[in-house]
Amino acid sequence: MERSRSWMFVPGHIQKMIDKAHGLPVDAIILDIEDGVLPASKPQARTLIAATLEKPAPHGAPKRYVRVNAMGHENAMLDIDAAVGPHVEGLVIPKVETVDQIQELERAVLKLEQARGIAAGRVKFVIAIESARGLLSAYALSSASPRICAALFGAEDYTRDLGMPVAREREARDLIYARSAIVNAAAAAQVQSVDGVWPDLKDTDGLIRDARQSRDLGFTGKSLIHPSQIDAINACFQPTAAEIEYAQKVVEAFKSGEERGLGAVAFGGQLLDRPIIDRAYATLELAGKNAG
Repeated sequence: MERSRSWMFVPGHIQKMIDKAHGLPVDAIILDIEDGVLPASKPQARTLIAATLEKPAPHGAPKRYVRVNAMGHENAMLDIDAAVGPHVEGLVIPKVETVDQIQELERAVLKLEQARGIAAGRVKFVIAIESARGLLSAYALSSASPRICAALFGAEDYTRDLGMPVAREREARDLIYARSAIVNAAAAAQVQSVDGVWPDLKDTDGLIRDARQSRDLGFTGKSLIHPSQIDAINACFQPTAAEIEYAQKVVEAFKSGEERGLGAVAFGGQLLDRPIIDRAYATLELAGKNAG
């Protein structure tokens, strides 16, 4: 599973922001037609996004996704028609609550792929879990289609659904249950888990605490709303120098033990067995992919 650390929402009705986003060091951009765009501007967003996706992304540009309106919304099919093409990575589907919604989307996208000469299954899905009902079905939703590559936590809509306070204080400790549930569901379905945004653009320390907590909980990436947040999030989801060094030592110790015919090796006061070795290899692989 290829991981993207940072996922930035970009208003789909502002060409300048779309163009700028293609040159940023973010791993993925989400061209938005949903909550980030007022109803009157949605037709313009569809037009600009469709024109943008007619051309391949520049070399080294972020992966490109489009957040359409929720299934059942009056504009959903118009959004999907504008977004599906050979140069889009996938669709971000908001407010997913049932498997039927995903299956309806799958049928619509397959028809467009067939009509437009795109390989069947090429367009991926990121499902956004944003309600109590969606959370209770997180695994069923995350495993509902082979197109699904990630589950994204929509924290703001989720907290509204629960009637939680408007102001977010410090890292999202009050959302640990929901965040952990999504991480576990995504891991079981073997897809990425992407944490919700940190809304306070002025609180960089809060962003870093929140992103570190995301990674500690098991998220593989985090969404964001402003370019100023990219570097901090990338850094938090990149193995540190100390983690890389430790992983290298673990692998070396285990290899030495294997040469001596040992299945488990004592190292640094603990017994190294296969799960620990696998995590060490995963750390080194992630460090290599995201180097530079």
